[in-house]
Parts: sequence; structure tokens; C-alpha cells
Amino acid sequence: MSADSSAPLRSNRTTSALDRTRRVRRSAALTAGLAATALLVSACGSGGTSGGGGNTNFVTGTDGVATVAQGERTPAPDLSGKTIAGKTLDVADYKGKVVVLNVWGSWCNPCRAEAKYFAKVSKAYADKGVQFVGINTRDTSTGAALAFEKDWDITYPSLYDPTGKLLLRFKKGTLNPQAIPSTLILDRDGKVAARSLSALSEKRLLKMLKPVVAEK
Repeated sequence: MSADSSAPLRSNRTTSALDRTRRVRRSAALTAGLAATALLVSACGSGGTSGGGGNTNFVTGTDGVATVAQGERTPAPDLSGKTIAGKTLDVADYKGKVVVLNVWGSWCNPCRAEAKYFAKVSKAYADKGVQFVGINTRDTSTGAALAFEKDWDITYPSLYDPTGKLLLRFKKGTLNPQAIPSTLILDRDGKVAARSLSALSEKRLLKMLKPVVAEK
């Protein structure tokens, strides 16, 4: 075969190899994009059903709200540190009150959807022995978190937990770090009494809260 006749063949082979490389790159980019989307959805969604293993004695109702009988509850871990306003806070100081812990982030759409209900109920129950406390997570600075509180008239404090260290202190199975927002109700002894791993309406928030407030 002459050099002239073999040149087009080599050119075709080169073009074919380049086409295969481009297809592989496009496929890899698509896979990476889908993976990133899945991670974002799991990190901030409207629902969640599992805290991941562990025997925490939760009994989950049809509405996704889980409760624990009084004699089977476990204490909340140490939840202390700086708030997004730069003040020192220790949840243990609220022992004797019912505490509503809400895990949220300013970047999270479902958190925005439920914020007005938390603002309203926190004010309505302020003189009924109930203290609301937020745990702000994955905000890289406090500026956006403070703006969120101002926008939604949130007046109760929020611990600043950008890396999720506070969330990991809970007993395995209590919280799912990927389920944001989440809410826990602590009884007057500082034990976990109820849980939701999804955004709450005012009705569902009160359904979690009222039975614990009524306990003697």
C-alpha cells in the first residue's frame, strides 16, 4: 500500500479515537452532574424517614412524626457553643423546660417554608415553659444565617454548627445529617421525646409539641 492510500485510513482512525474520547468525557460529566444533584437533594429535602441504625425507641406515625415513650427516652448530648450572633449557649441550661431543637440552613428551601411556623409557635409558647433553639448547619458564614432570621422574624437563638459536629453527637439513629430540616423535642429532663426528619407545618409542629408540654 502506498503512503498516499494509507493517509486517509490513519486520519479516520484518529478521528474515531477523538470521538470516543469526547463521548467518554461527556458521559463522565453527566454522571458527575447527576451525583451532585442527588447529593444536593438528599442534603435538603422535604422528607426523611431514617436516622440510620441504632436503637432509639422511636415509633413513627403515618405523618412521619416519631415519638418515644417517657420511660424509654435517651438524654440529648452536649449541645453548647457559639450562636450565630456570637453569644455562648448551652442547651443544658434549659433543663426544666421543653426544648424544641430545629436543624436548619439558610440555603435550604424547606427550611424557609417552615420558618414562619417556628417563629409563630415559639412566641406563642414562650410563657408556657418552652424554649426554641436552632442548630444552623452548612452555612459557611453567619451573615446569611442572620439575614434568614431577620427575614422570618426568628427571635430565639441558634447554635452555629457549619460542619455538623453537633449533629454527630446524637446517639446513632436519632438524626440523619442529610435530612435538613429536622426537629427534635426534648422533654423537661433533657431527653429526646419526639422527632421529625422533614419540614413541618404549624399543625405537625404543634402535634409534636403539645403532648410533651402536657407531661407531668
